[in-house]
Amino acid sequence: MEDGPPPPSAAAGGGAYGARAEASIWETLRMAWSDLPGIQALIDLLCPPRCVFCGADEVDARRGGAPSCDACARALSRDGPRCPSCGVPLPGGGACGGCRGRCPDWDGLAVLAAYGEEVREAVLRAKRPAGESVAAGLAALLVRKHERMFAGWGIDVVVPVPMHWLRRTARGTSSADVLARRVAAVLHLPCRRVLRRCRPTRMQNELPFDERAANVRGVFRAIRPAGGRRVLLIDDVTTTGATLAECRRALVEAGAAAVYAGVVARADRGHGAESDI
Repeated sequence: MEDGPPPPSAAAGGGAYGARAEASIWETLRMAWSDLPGIQALIDLLCPPRCVFCGADEVDARRGGAPSCDACARALSRDGPRCPSCGVPLPGGGACGGCRGRCPDWDGLAVLAAYGEEVREAVLRAKRPAGESVAAGLAALLVRKHERMFAGWGIDVVVPVPMHWLRRTARGTSSADVLARRVAAVLHLPCRRVLRRCRPTRMQNELPFDERAANVRGVFRAIRPAGGRRVLLIDDVTTTGATLAECRRALVEAGAAAVYAGVVARADRGHGAESDI
């Protein structure tokens, strides 16, 4: 995806979100050893945790080894009501007039926030190798916002939307992989690479909306059986939902009993949407 706009000077709520506090070695160690409380305590003693988004030292309770301050958590989680099935905005907070509670492309969709300025900047930072702690922070916020929904779905395994190996090599990381691992860690669930992207494709945001489904059709294959499991599919951004729908098709063919999806952001069509990554 193209580089983002200059970062805002501050997140809503007064936090210094625009400060580019890239991941330090300490935050990397916190993520790697998040399941070892003794080592976590030692790291906290040597270097007290700071917000992974803005660097503030007054952080909220950590989830999955990714601390965040109150201001950044509010700014990045701010969103209106959405349909829990298809994820479209519900301005009046009523029933969805589109899918009527039964989305044909997946069994449920959890969205952290709309693809606005602050969220866009965080997503772009999370795509860089030095931004893995930002991705972990976004994953923690996603779970914090939708923990009850995830529990109700009865998820068995978390699966990232795969990136083709050529693009992964060029970028040096896959934010969907980091997001999925951290979501799984917070939910105490296994994270598995069940899908493979069989060929490189054009970036979805380079194409008109009506060409995006064809761009990813038949791109994903399951590399292991899903075995009747209820899957939570994780990606950073969606717009048309074409990528999620194709992943869901491959998972169902592999035997998944249900496929839910969780994304950091939804670039809503007709609301300034510009990308489906």
